Amino acid sequence: METIDEFLARRSADVEEAVRKAAATEIMPRFRQLAAHEIDQKAGPHDLVTDADRNAELFLTEALGALLPGSVVVGEEAVHADPATYEAIQGDTPVWIVDPVDGTRQFVHGDDGFCTLVALVRHGVLLASWTYAPARDQLATAVRGGGAFLDGERLSAGPPEPGRALTVATSHPYYTTDDQKRALLTLRTDGVAPRPCGSAGLEYLAIARGELDATAFSWEAAWDHAAGLLLVEEAGGAHLTLSGEPFRVTGGNSLPFTAARDAATARRVAHLLSGGETLREAS
Repeated sequence: METIDEFLARRSADVEEAVRKAAATEIMPRFRQLAAHEIDQKAGPHDLVTDADRNAELFLTEALGALLPGSVVVGEEAVHADPATYEAIQGDTPVWIVDPVDGTRQFVHGDDGFCTLVALVRHGVLLASWTYAPARDQLATAVRGGGAFLDGERLSAGPPEPGRALTVATSHPYYTTDDQKRALLTLRTDGVAPRPCGSAGLEYLAIARGELDATAFSWEAAWDHAAGLLLVEEAGGAHLTLSGEPFRVTGGNSLPFTAARDAATARRVAHLLSGGETLREAS
């Protein structure tokens, strides 16, 4: 039986092609062309879904499942329809985690800051990821142990420049609890320059490129984080929850959590988010 490593060596280009085709077929024809009836709300006015989201996820569900027989797809829109499907991330089967349009709000408003995210996971371990920004024609990929790349060029985040304030993209207040708001407020301090985040996937790409120092996110949905976290790891970065452990796509994380250009920056941001408490290092 073919291993996942063998599959990735043989079929990564086919996954890339599927991602590009989903965007070309279902997303870009609707970019700046959406009709009112193609846009809906899920949990409220700040949680939008479009026909592009739904149709691109259906396209990828079929294409990715065919590429890796026996795998399952956990997509944002399918989980919204049936939350029980999220439990597949906990199992032994290879799982494709899909966010068809990450940054739907930007997409709806005609901003090019959105992307399609795909990650391959097994036993809770991130194995490979694809981050595609179709309006910018940028594709970032990562394979565990094999590095991170943007359009074929290796990514290396590197440490922040000494002496300047850290730029940190943070969760939007609409998506935070009162406790999380208080934690995020700790970043309003000397030496840190927080700002609201855009598309999570593109913020992770900015870290991997060395253009953003860190994130501080307050939610766990795997489709927003899986692809980007592996990209950051393979570019030399790190991620930490308030427990001092790396973020787990299987859930149960202490929130908010951070991803950063290097381990020292991750520790610094997590330390601030914890209210200055000493973090427990993962064993």
